[in-house]
Amino acid sequence: MITKSQVGEGAMTVQHRILEAGAVRIHTVEQGSGPLVLLVHGFPESWYSWRRQMPVLAQAGYRAVALDVRGYGRSSKPRDPAAYRMLDLVQDNVAVVRALGETSAAIIGHDWGATIAARSALVAPEVFHAVGILSVPYTPPGGPRPSEVFAQMGGEEEFYVSYFQEPGRAESEIEPDVRGWLAGFYRALSGDTMAGPDPHFVTRDGGTLRERFPAGALPSWLTEEELGFYAAEFERTGLTGALNRYRNMDRDWEDLAPYAGAPIKQPSLFIGGRRDASTMWLSDAVDAYPHTLPGLTGSHLLDCGHWIQQERPDDVNRLLLEFLGSL
Repeated sequence: MITKSQVGEGAMTVQHRILEAGAVRIHTVEQGSGPLVLLVHGFPESWYSWRRQMPVLAQAGYRAVALDVRGYGRSSKPRDPAAYRMLDLVQDNVAVVRALGETSAAIIGHDWGATIAARSALVAPEVFHAVGILSVPYTPPGGPRPSEVFAQMGGEEEFYVSYFQEPGRAESEIEPDVRGWLAGFYRALSGDTMAGPDPHFVTRDGGTLRERFPAGALPSWLTEEELGFYAAEFERTGLTGALNRYRNMDRDWEDLAPYAGAPIKQPSLFIGGRRDASTMWLSDAVDAYPHTLPGLTGSHLLDCGHWIQQERPDDVNRLLLEFLGSL
């Protein structure tokens, strides 16, 4: 079953749908017609993170569909934390493509969405014929257990991924002031407002992440109205669904063991930020692209922070259109 509502946006129409995707429902926002391009957001964001890409893709002749990942926005939020494992999210993407009446799509992701998009292309290459990866480089499954890796990354302090593991702990920091916390988190990873070249997302002595966020004005890419949209979504839904993605990394490591070391062979694109900690932490993964992404058509570093498609929308749109046009 599909429910629809429509609102005008410029010369194009934006269509909201709730798609049945197996045991869950996924909220999508669609603009344009033509070859399907599925857009997957990261943390802590929503379909709205692609607001500057969708009209450009639509005007170029693509069917741009941005979704709320399960746990976010109007999509389902299962209670069981284990329902947010990577293979479930891959199947959500496959189900969305089919519910839209398509057999294949190019998939583009940012932050966690980059990893979800890459894993979707790896696990379901018959559905996802091309993949765009923004900010978080592709690393094949395998290697050390993730919880062990992240436990070491903070040194004597606690790395944010480890901090997110305990149910309710991060929620108790964020949910009393969602808008203020989001503003700080976005500032900390934005190229024009971050405190330094590495935001050091760690806590110390039982403290909070908020204590380490830079103060000041919003980053240049984010208006008060846009921040209000994000805040309203999380004030309505809470943060548990979004944080449950982090709480499944060891499960993913086990689930994806059959794909250990596997490359993605489809055409691929990577766009990172020179001041993005996610890109810098995984620079070795970018160096390994000749082996891990043999279909890579381009690897680009832009002068920005983490929120790449919002910080540098014109550059990202140009690179996406060049990539999609080459398929």
